[in-house]
Amino acid sequence: MKHIITVQHTQSVHHTNGMVGSWTDWDLTELGKKQADNIGRKLKAELAGKKAVMFSSDLKRAKQTAEAIAKHLGTEPISRRELRERNLGRCCGKSVKWLRDNIECPEKTADDRLFSDGESRRDAWNRLRPFYEEIMESDEETVIIVSHGDLLSIWNAMFLGLTVESCCDTDIHGQAGGVSHMFIGGDGKRRIRNISDLSYIL
Repeated sequence: MKHIITVQHTQSVHHTNGMVGSWTDWDLTELGKKQADNIGRKLKAELAGKKAVMFSSDLKRAKQTAEAIAKHLGTEPISRRELRERNLGRCCGKSVKWLRDNIECPEKTADDRLFSDGESRRDAWNRLRPFYEEIMESDEETVIIVSHGDLLSIWNAMFLGLTVESCCDTDIHGQAGGVSHMFIGGDGKRRIRNISDLSYIL
C-alpha cells in the first residue's frame, strides 16, 4: 500500500501582510515555524518505524515547512520546482487588493490566465503531472509532499481521477498547515482519510 501525505505550508508572511503569495518568495512567520514543528512531531509519532521520502516546493515558505518536519523524521527534503505554487505573473510582489483590481481575465475555463504572463490552471496541471506520475509509479511506500494551496488542489483532483476541466467547477482546497492522508491499496483503489487536517499545527 502506498501512503501519500500532503502538507500545505504553514503560516507565511504573505498571510499576514495582504500580499500575493504565488512565486514571491516569502518566509514563514514565527507562528508558521512553530506550526511546522508541531506537524513534524505528530507525523513522527504516526510514522514510527516507517521510512518516508519527502519532496518540497523550492519556494522558501514550503522549504522551511519541510525542513522543520524533516528534523523529526530523520530525512532530507528533496526540492522540486514542479511543486511551486501557480505562477500569477506580474501580480507577484503586489498586494491581493492590487490583484483583484487589475485582473486581466477572470478564470472561467482551465485555459484562462488571470494575467497574461502567468499560468493557467492547465499550465500548472501540466507542470505537476510528470511529478505526479513519478510518485504514482515509484516503489516508495510513504511519501510526504510539501507544497501550496492552489497546487495541492490540483494534486487532489489528479488523485481522485478528475480532469483539469473539473478544476473550474470543483476546488478541493486546503488551508495553511493542513495535512492530508491518501492511500492506494493493493487493489488499486484510492482512499482519502483526511483532507487539510489542521489539528497537526496545534
